[in-house]
Amino acid sequence: MASTESSSAHSATSVHPVFENRVSRDLGVDIPIVQAPMGWIARSQLASAVSSAGACGIIETSSGELDAVKGEIAKMRDLTPNPFGVNIAQAFVRDPSIAEFVIEQGVKFVTTSAGSPTKYTGVLKEAGLTVYHVVPTLAAAQKAVDAGVDGLVVEGGEGGGFKSPTPVSTMVLLPLIRERFDVPIIAAGGITCGRTMAAAFALGAEGVQMGTRMVSAAESPVHNNWKQAIVDAKETDTLFLNRQHSPALRALRTEKTEALVNAEHNVFGDFGNAQDLYFGGDMNAAIALSGEVAGRITSVRPVADIISDTVAEFTAVVSGLGG
Repeated sequence: MASTESSSAHSATSVHPVFENRVSRDLGVDIPIVQAPMGWIARSQLASAVSSAGACGIIETSSGELDAVKGEIAKMRDLTPNPFGVNIAQAFVRDPSIAEFVIEQGVKFVTTSAGSPTKYTGVLKEAGLTVYHVVPTLAAAQKAVDAGVDGLVVEGGEGGGFKSPTPVSTMVLLPLIRERFDVPIIAAGGITCGRTMAAAFALGAEGVQMGTRMVSAAESPVHNNWKQAIVDAKETDTLFLNRQHSPALRALRTEKTEALVNAEHNVFGDFGNAQDLYFGGDMNAAIALSGEVAGRITSVRPVADIISDTVAEFTAVVSGLGG
C-alpha cells in the first residue's frame, strides 16, 4: 500500500500577501491553488478537502454522470462552507443543457475545457458566473480572450490527462500567453509544490492547478495501487499517447500504455474500463492518466498538508529570491 504521512494539523490561515490577486478574488479563496477537474476523481471527497484547506476544489463533469455530479455538489455544501467550482468538459458532456445545469447548482466559478470557449461563456457570464477557459496554445488563448472569458487556465504539455496533440511546456507557454494578454492566469502542468508555484508566478500566473499531486492525495478516492504507482514513478515514467489524433493523452507507463504508445489509430477507443482502474486498482484495465510531475511525488499526503506546505515553501522561495 502507498505510504501515508499523517497530517500535522497545518493551518492555511497565514497567507503571503502576494496571494491577494485577481485569481484569489475570482475564486473567493485565500490560496489560489485549484484542484484539477479529473473525471470520477474530482468529486466531493477530494474537492471538499481542497476547499476546506483554503484553496479551490473543483467538481468534474467529464464522467458524463450529471445526476451523480449534482449529488456531489450537494455533498460539497454539507462538507465545507468554503467556495468551490465546477468544470464543464465540453467534449465529454453531450448534454446541450450543461450550462443551465451548472447555473442551477448555484456555483459562482466555472472552468470550461475540451472545446470552444464561444459555446458557453456568454450564457454562463450572463448568469453571473466567473468563467476561466483551459488553453494549451497561444491561438487557443486568443480565441478564449476574444470570447470574453474572465481568465485562463494555461495548461502545459507535461501535465497529465487529455492534451493537445502538439504539446508546449509550461515554461514556454505560460510566459508567451502572459506577454500577450493581461487576464488572470492559473498555471497547470508540472505544479506540485511551493517551488513550482513560485516559478509559475514568476512566469506570469496568479494561481496554479494541481492534478497528479491531488490524484495521489490521501483524500483522493482512487485505489491505492494508482497512488503507489505515482509514488514509485520516475520522471521518465509517463508516455504521450495519441499524438496523431485528438485528444492526445499523457499517462503513466504501464503494460497497457506501452502497447499503445506507437499506435497509429485513435487510442481513445482503447481507453478501457475506468472504474476497474480508478477504484478496482487494476493498472492495466484502463489508461492511468498522469503528469510528468509524478516523478517528484514521493508519498501519499493529506490535502491540508500538501497545501500548507506549498504555501510555506512558496513564501520561503519568494523571500529567498528577494534576498
